[in-house]
Amino acid sequence: MPSAPPAGGQLSGRAVFVLVFLPFALGHFLSSLMRTVNATLAPQLVVALSLTPGQLGLLTSAFFFAFALAQLPVGIALDRWGPARVQLPMLMLAGVGALAFAGGQTFTQLLVARAVIGLGLGGCFMSAVKAISTWIAPARLPSVQGYLIAVGGLGAASATLPVRLALHYMDWRGLFVWLAAAAALTGILIRALSPPQPPSARKAPLLEAMRAVYRHPAFRETAALVLVPHTVFFGIQGLWISRWLSDVARFSEEAVGYLLYLGMAAVIFGAIAVGMLTEWAGRRGVRPISVAAAGVALFLLVQLGFVLDWRPSYQLLSVLFTLVGTVTGIEYTIVAQSLPGALTGRAATCLNLLIFLGAFAVQAGFGLVVGCWRPDLPGHYPAPAYQAAFGTLVLLQLPGLLWFVRRRARNPLEWASHPTSP
Repeated sequence: MPSAPPAGGQLSGRAVFVLVFLPFALGHFLSSLMRTVNATLAPQLVVALSLTPGQLGLLTSAFFFAFALAQLPVGIALDRWGPARVQLPMLMLAGVGALAFAGGQTFTQLLVARAVIGLGLGGCFMSAVKAISTWIAPARLPSVQGYLIAVGGLGAASATLPVRLALHYMDWRGLFVWLAAAAALTGILIRALSPPQPPSARKAPLLEAMRAVYRHPAFRETAALVLVPHTVFFGIQGLWISRWLSDVARFSEEAVGYLLYLGMAAVIFGAIAVGMLTEWAGRRGVRPISVAAAGVALFLLVQLGFVLDWRPSYQLLSVLFTLVGTVTGIEYTIVAQSLPGALTGRAATCLNLLIFLGAFAVQAGFGLVVGCWRPDLPGHYPAPAYQAAFGTLVLLQLPGLLWFVRRRARNPLEWASHPTSP
C-alpha cells in the first residue's frame, strides 16, 4: 500500500499500513459490527420487548439518526484536533452506550442507548477517510478506500454467524458488555499508534465550506445519482433483509444467520472489486460516475426481484442485494477526487450527514410500511407487506438514475471532452 506523505512528514508504506490504516480500519470494523448487529439480534429483541415492526425499525435506526447528528461537530473536531485525538473520547462514549444497552430494561432505555452508540461511532469512518487521505496518494484512494469499506463489510459479517455463535455462551446483554470493552480498547489503540497529523492550511468556517460543497457540480451530480441508493443499502442491509428472510422466505434463524454471513462476506468482495474496477475503468477513460450509474441500475434490478417476489432463489436475491449494493460506496471516492483538497473532509461530512439521515428514514419507514399488514399467528408478516415497502424504495431511487441518463444523452460532448476527470 504505497503512501504519499505530505510535505510535513515522512512515513514508509509499511508504517502507513500499521500505524494509520489498521487502527482506523479497526474502528470502522467495530462501527459496522454494532450498526448491523440488530439484524441478528432482532428475534431476541422482539421477544424480550414485544416489539412491533415500527418499534424495531425505530430502535435500530436510532443509530443512524444519532450518527448523522454527530457529523457536523465531528467534522469541526477533525479539522481542529485530528482523527486520533477525536476517536478516543468518541469510542469511549460508544462504550458507555453499549453498556447502557446491555442494562436497558425498556424500549425507551434501549432506544436512547442505541442512539448513544451511534453518536459515539459517528466519527469512525470519517476519521479513517481523513487519516488515509493524508498519507495515501490520490491515485490510490479508490482501491484503499475499497479496502476500508471491505473491512467494514468484515465487521458487518462478524455481526452474523460469529454473533450467533457467541450467543451460545452469553445472552445479548453480555454481548454488548464485550462490545463496550472493544470500543474502549480500540480508542486507546488509535490514540497510541497514530502518527501526528502534519500541519494543514487554515480552512474556511464549516457552514461556508458546506455551502461550497453542496454547490459544487460534482457533489450534486453524485448525490443525485447515488445518495438514495446508498441510504437504501444501509437501511435495509442493517435490519430488514433478515426479517424478509424470516417472514417471506420462512428460513430458520440458523439459515438466516448463515445467509446474512454470506451477504456480509459479499460486501467484502464487492467493495474491493468496485475499487479495482473504478481504477481499471479510469485508465480507459471511463468516469467513476459512469461506473456508479451502471451499479445503481443493477442494484435497482436486484430490488425489483423483491418487489416481484422472485421465488426461484430467495437465497441468491438476499446475497445479491449486499454484493451489488456495495457500489454505492463509490460516491466517497468520486467526491474526494472531484472536489478541491480543502473541501474533501467537509464533503465527507456532508455525505455522511445526508446518508445516515436517509438511512434512518429508510429503516424506520420500511418498518412502518410493513406494519400496515397484520402478522400471522407465528408473527410473520406477509409477502405483500415487503413488496409494497421495496416497491416504494425503487420508486424513490429511479428518478436519480433517469436524470443521469437524460443528462448524459443531452450532453454527450461534455462526457467525451473530459473522459478521465472524475
